[in-house]
Amino acid sequence: MEHKLRKTSIVCILAMVCCILWGSAFPCIKIGYSLFEIPAGDTASQILFAGLRFTLAGILAWIFGSLIAKKPMLPEKEAYGKIALLSLFQTVLQYLFFYVGLAHTTGVKSSVIKGADVFICILFSALIFKLEKLTPKKIIGCVIGMAGVIIINLAGGSIDMNITFLGEGFIVLSMFAHTMSSVLIKIFSKNHNPVMLSSFQFTLGGIVMTLCGLIFGGTLPQVTAKGVMMLIYLALVSSVAYSLWSVLLKYNPVSRISVFGFMNPVFGVILSAILLGEMEQAFSLNAVIALALICTGIIIVNKTAKTE
Repeated sequence: MEHKLRKTSIVCILAMVCCILWGSAFPCIKIGYSLFEIPAGDTASQILFAGLRFTLAGILAWIFGSLIAKKPMLPEKEAYGKIALLSLFQTVLQYLFFYVGLAHTTGVKSSVIKGADVFICILFSALIFKLEKLTPKKIIGCVIGMAGVIIINLAGGSIDMNITFLGEGFIVLSMFAHTMSSVLIKIFSKNHNPVMLSSFQFTLGGIVMTLCGLIFGGTLPQVTAKGVMMLIYLALVSSVAYSLWSVLLKYNPVSRISVFGFMNPVFGVILSAILLGEMEQAFSLNAVIALALICTGIIIVNKTAKTE
């Protein structure tokens, strides 16, 4: 299994599945707000919505993992503290900032900012945690990939200089929390099942966020079948994508996997254009050029990281 999960074709397929799922979350969260009639300024209800999503995601991940293992997944005693720390960064902080930030900016701008976390993730992994080497080729690959992210978002004039702390500022804080969670899952999965870690950290973080939302007066003003189905879909996005991503991080260098994150904004932009109508030219020449640059960046970083 370890050999297969290091194979380039397998890594590419599984990572791209994760990116498509995460890219779909950008517009689907906004649609979820609309279906549940949660106003942009209702932070408590947004946190409640996120909490319910991740609690359900943790339960689904636990069920999937237990079925695959053919026995209930239970954390070892020494894993409790690691689950709590991982939950703090991966679920509570990352998505608290992300949900509130997304409500105060566009899905497209959010996807661009989040795309930059590839840089931060590789820098943290190499310079702070010493998990791998920072090479010129990795830097070049990241620069090329980020250029593609910027180009695709210039296609429809979707990026402006309007910046707010609750909008773009919170998305940046979410980006740093995600970076920490990626490094932590790489470290913790050396001794623990990454799917087990994912399921319990999601459940713990989801419960914390649900309680916070309720304490501060959060509600779901309108509950419909469509809204519930959207909530279930978003829970599946988290449980499936993050569990797969965690497994890939366990067996590969952080840079080799995290560089695929450049594809998240691409899928975020395209799906936002389709579902939200935020960009009329998602399939323009800019998009083709951007995709070529991002793929080039991914290939450069992958070839470098694979030889380490």
